[in-house]
Amino acid sequence: MKRPFPHRVRYRDVRGKIRDADLLLFRARPRLHSRMIAAAGRSPYSHAALAAWWGERLMCLETRQWIGGRAVTLSNLVAESPGSIDVYTLKLKDDQRAAAIDRMITAGGKRYGWPALVWHALHSAPALRWLLPPEVDDGRNGSLPVCSQLVSRALRDGAGVDVTPNLSDRATTPGDLARSALCRYRFTLEE
Repeated sequence: MKRPFPHRVRYRDVRGKIRDADLLLFRARPRLHSRMIAAAGRSPYSHAALAAWWGERLMCLETRQWIGGRAVTLSNLVAESPGSIDVYTLKLKDDQRAAAIDRMITAGGKRYGWPALVWHALHSAPALRWLLPPEVDDGRNGSLPVCSQLVSRALRDGAGVDVTPNLSDRATTPGDLARSALCRYRFTLEE
């Protein structure tokens, strides 16, 4: 039986059930750019990240506009935006999870992928979207990723799992990650 979506749970009650490399998808905020990202991805999501345990701290590994690659405590993000972070899991072995986290950590301190964001915007424009062929070549990814591209690349290069096999990392949106047959929704985090 499928759970109702969203299945809201208190963060402190499920914190210990979140594993390294679980997918964190953030629902769009009221800001225009956030809603535009969600609309372009045909989903409620505007941001993607991975969870990682650092000792007793549960972290969110991500790349953000204006900030770049970073690690921040997940509890702070849940307190900031309760009910907006959904946790998805993938069937991964522990060594795959560790390798994906390692790939995400290497993005720490690197700049945000503005060229990739512009590429997404152009390829999401209705007229261009109809005319341009789908992007399926992971070799054309570019060096500075946006959030969903970084997550897709970390899972593919680190864990050896291509969550969107018919789509390049560069073309992957948070919505594409949510729709992947390899990602399973677990719950939505409340404070």
